[in-house]
Parts: sequence; structure tokens; C-alpha cells
Amino acid sequence: MHKDILSAIAIALTIIAFWPYIRSIKNGSTKPHVFSWIIWGVTTVIVFLAQYAAKGGVGTYAIGVSGLITMYVALLSYQKRADISITRSDQVYFSLAILSLPFWYFTADPLWAVLILTTVDLLGFAPTFRKAYDHPFDEQLPFYYMMGVRNLIVILALEHYSLATVLFPAAVGFAAFGFIGMVHVRRR
Repeated sequence: MHKDILSAIAIALTIIAFWPYIRSIKNGSTKPHVFSWIIWGVTTVIVFLAQYAAKGGVGTYAIGVSGLITMYVALLSYQKRADISITRSDQVYFSLAILSLPFWYFTADPLWAVLILTTVDLLGFAPTFRKAYDHPFDEQLPFYYMMGVRNLIVILALEHYSLATVLFPAAVGFAAFGFIGMVHVRRR
């Protein structure tokens, strides 16, 4: 029963985190990098499916909800032309991310899918890190704080602990907190 409650809290945190972030995109105060959000949306949805197949249970639901909302943020970023400045390194990271997606299919193993897609997801962070390094006031840090905490709760809500179920939320949580640290340093 407590896993259900933790999962509900993680889903609520996901929605609470995204709501002001989406509003800030709509009003133009946040300019997310389109490539990052496309990569994150695709990988998050696929990781949800792999984690669920690895018996992650209710603990995976927040990842699924997050994947769907992330796809919406990618679409919104594109529509609002939030940050469409594409550098050569952005193209390299995006290409690596997209080219690595088929590999999970051929492994037919949730662990390999999660390993590959976690790597892809972290590569997807590179354009956002680059953009935030140059423009540290363009991102809403409360969103990243909540997503970091949400990922810790996701881990606690998992019904089965394995590398396939824990790796993605742990890596993404650490990346969020690392991003927060970098932005704080750059804002000084």
C-alpha cells in the first residue's frame, strides 16, 4: 500500500513541477532547448515501458506520466520557438541519441534498454547544459529541484529493485541536481 502512496506522490510532484514550467514557457520567461526535450520525451516513454517490463510496478507510473508531459513540452518548445539555436555539438548529441534508440530494440532486454536509454537521456541534457551555461537565467530551477526529489521518490515506490528499474531515475535525479549546481555557480 505504501508503494501506491509513494507513486501517487511522485506523480503529483511531476504534475506540480511541470505546471509552472509549462506556464513559464507559454509566457516566454523560460526558453527550453528543443533538442533536449525531444530526446527526453522519447527516452522517458521508452524507459517507462522497459521499467514496467522489468516489474517496476506502480513506481514506474510517474516516469510514464513524465514522458507524456515531456513530449508536450518538446512540442510547446518547438511551437514557441523557445530555443532553437542549434550548435554543432547539439547536432552531435541529438544524432547520437537518435541513432542509439534502435539498439535497445535489438537487445530485447529491459536492462539493456534502460542502460542505453539512460545514456541517451543524459546525452540529451548536453544542449540544455550548454544553453544554461551561456544563459543561466533562462531556466526555472524549482522545476529541476522537484524533478530531482521526484526521482528519489520514484525509486522508493518501485515494486522491484534492479539495475533496470533504478538506474534511470537515479541518473536523471543526479543530473538534475548537477544542473542546479552548475546554474547556481553561473548565476554568481
